[in-house]
Amino acid sequence: MYMSGAITRSATVRHLMQGDVQFGFDLPAEVDDHLQRAAERVTCRAESLQALNDALESGPGQLEVLVALYKFHFYQGETRRARDFVFQALVKSARQGRFSYDHATLNADSTDWNDPRGPGRVFLYSLKALAFIRLRENDLEDAQSILDTLARLDPSDQVGAGVIRDLLLAMDDE
Repeated sequence: MYMSGAITRSATVRHLMQGDVQFGFDLPAEVDDHLQRAAERVTCRAESLQALNDALESGPGQLEVLVALYKFHFYQGETRRARDFVFQALVKSARQGRFSYDHATLNADSTDWNDPRGPGRVFLYSLKALAFIRLRENDLEDAQSILDTLARLDPSDQVGAGVIRDLLLAMDDE
């Protein structure tokens, strides 16, 4: 009976997502297959995590895997573990883009922040995730510092950091 329910939930998730989830561009097929399996099994924590770990093993240099892992752990309420993967994504994207991982030292010319396929964009999304995690950890000063960097690097707010900024402002008003 349990297996039947898991299959039904998996099919429902797949239906709601309208097919495959787009995790990134030009991912190796094996990595994408593992990520798709993780998405399909999202209602079964152990199976989804196993698929994510398989993806990490198959594509250790793939930023998209680190992003999937930090999102997974954050949604599981595992903030510390999520933060670890955010830091890994920040360091790895900075290395791939050949810029500093220290967000305070970056400027608009450090890399092409507008390229949706580039490591700079993954860095910005990961920085946004870190700001949200800091907010959840009640480290409002660090969250503000990160949001200031995001405003400087992404003035048109392509990654949606304004939502986190609004939450921070709401917390300051309380």
